[in-house]
Amino acid sequence: MSDNCSPAAAAPVSADSQSQRPWVQREACCATYEPCLQVRDLAIAYAGKSALRNVTFDIPRGCITAIVGPSGCGKSSFLSSLNRLSDLTDGCRVSGSVRIEGQEIVGAEIDLIALRRQVGMIFQKPNPFPLSIRENLTFPLKHHGMSDRQAREAAVENVLRRVGLWEEVKDRLDAPALGLSGGQQQRLCLARALVLSPKVLLLDEPCSALDPLASAVVEDLIASLRGDYTVVIVTHNLAQARRIADNVAMFWLVDGAGTVVEHGRAASVFEAPGNPITAAYIAGARG
Repeated sequence: MSDNCSPAAAAPVSADSQSQRPWVQREACCATYEPCLQVRDLAIAYAGKSALRNVTFDIPRGCITAIVGPSGCGKSSFLSSLNRLSDLTDGCRVSGSVRIEGQEIVGAEIDLIALRRQVGMIFQKPNPFPLSIRENLTFPLKHHGMSDRQAREAAVENVLRRVGLWEEVKDRLDAPALGLSGGQQQRLCLARALVLSPKVLLLDEPCSALDPLASAVVEDLIASLRGDYTVVIVTHNLAQARRIADNVAMFWLVDGAGTVVEHGRAASVFEAPGNPITAAYIAGARG
């Protein structure tokens, strides 16, 4: 894999070509390739049955990495292992190594609350707390020790502006969060993760339960996080991966367990895949 995440140099292309090759005009997510997450020989099994094995690749800091591949190849299991949510599943066993900014998290005695503050997760279906809009954001702040009310209120406004919700909800912050539209709920869930200033955001098909307009808003929001956060997104939508990903990891089922068959910069994976499985999947012939 290249040690630079910037788009490859290219001659001017047409607008139609740019829509298929968005990385041509995209600003670099980072000046040099520096891993935020380092995954080595990761394996996951449920009740003794392998779900993932031999997963090894790096996820660069400040970039958007898309995890793609067909259903059932362990993409969501992989995501859940990155903040130890896999611990909550009975019979789940994780082995290998995952380092986040150099800290080992697999099998280590670590502060899981601190880990999950640093590594936030957004799920396929919006899941706001059954509280007010304001309380969805102040609750985690209080839980993590922010006792100053003014500081909490400032954090609420800042993060709602960051996700484009402030103007939509500023006059009804004490209204139930469950009264928001699906797209607004998902942006609130993103705000709830961002308010804790994480290093990494894990997104498990965050747009799949939304209508096209709401999906576009959330997708643009995710793209805007480039450079400020390390984002790992599972998506079945290859067009979405093309639009927002700087890097891509292709998961596939091999001998009954998921693994990574190819990973690299989005331009390389989509334009010149090195694995025939990747090439067939991107072309729509497999998966």
